[in-house]
Amino acid sequence: MVSEKNIAFLRERNARYLVGTPKAQLRDFESALLDKEGWQSVQSGLEARLIAHPDGKGEEQYVLCRSTARAEKERAMLARQTEKLCAELQKIDTALRAKPDQKSGAIERRIGRWLGKYPAAAKVIQATVERDPGGAACALTITSHLEKGRWKDQAHGAYLLRTNCTETDPAKLWRWYIQLTQAEAAFRTAKSDLKLRPIYHQKTGRVEAHILVCFLALAQWRVLEQWMHGKGLGTCARKLIAEISTIKSMDIAIPVRRGEAQTELTIRTVARPERHVAELLVHLGLELPTRNRILAAPPTASAAGTGQM
Repeated sequence: MVSEKNIAFLRERNARYLVGTPKAQLRDFESALLDKEGWQSVQSGLEARLIAHPDGKGEEQYVLCRSTARAEKERAMLARQTEKLCAELQKIDTALRAKPDQKSGAIERRIGRWLGKYPAAAKVIQATVERDPGGAACALTITSHLEKGRWKDQAHGAYLLRTNCTETDPAKLWRWYIQLTQAEAAFRTAKSDLKLRPIYHQKTGRVEAHILVCFLALAQWRVLEQWMHGKGLGTCARKLIAEISTIKSMDIAIPVRRGEAQTELTIRTVARPERHVAELLVHLGLELPTRNRILAAPPTASAAGTGQM
C-alpha cells in the first residue's frame, strides 16, 4: 500500500497515480458497497463503480470493485481458519476443564499464539478465560462477534482503489490498475524466477539497468502468456514453467583410452518426461531430442598421435 507521504510526493510532482487502499478503508464506503445500483460490469464475475472523494474537492476519486471469485476464495479461507482456530481453542477448553491451570498468563499466551496463527479468524472469534474461586483457569468461553462477522461476509471479494486520474470509466481504471500490478509482478518475477535481486544498487546506472532487465522480463513473460493463450492453455506462465522444469537432462562422461592417452566422451541425454508433461509439449508443438548429443568427443587416433610427438 502507498503511504500518505508518497501520495503527497506524487502530488507535488503533478503525477498521476492509481493505488490500492487498506482493506479497513472499505468500512467508510459500506453504504456504496451494499447499494445494488450504480455498478458496471468489467468482466465476468467482476463489477466496479466510481465514488467521489468525501472531501468534495474533486482532486481524487475512488474505484470500488467486487469480485465473485475473490469473494468465494476469501470465504473459504476464513472458514478454514475459523475451523482450525475453534478446534485448537476447544482443545484448550477441554484441558482446562479436566485440570485447571494455576499459572498466571500461561493460558493467555497459549491462546495468543493460536490467534496470531489465524489472524483472519481471530477478528471474529473471541476467547475468554474463565477462572474458579481460587483464581485458576478452569474453562474457556468461545464466542463469535456477530457484527464483525457480518461485515466480513459483506466485504468478501471487495477492494478499493484510489486515484487522481480524471477518467470516468471504472472499467478502464480497473484495467489500468491491473496493468500496474502486472508491472509489479515483473519485478517479483525477476527476483524469484530469474533470481535477480536489486542488491547494492546505489548508482543510477545500476538502478536503470535493473529496471531494464525487469522490463525485458515482463515483455518475455507477456509473450509466453500470449503464446499459451493462443494454444488454449490459459495465461498462467508460472505453472507452465513449473511443469516444464520437471524435464531433466544429464551429461554422461565416459572415460576413453587411446593408446597411452586418457580422455573422456561427454554425451548429453534428455530423460523421458511424465505423461502429462509430454502431452503438454505436444499441445505446444514442442519436441524433445530423441537422440543423445555428443558434447565433447575424444581426439581421433591421428590427432592423439600428433599430440604425443
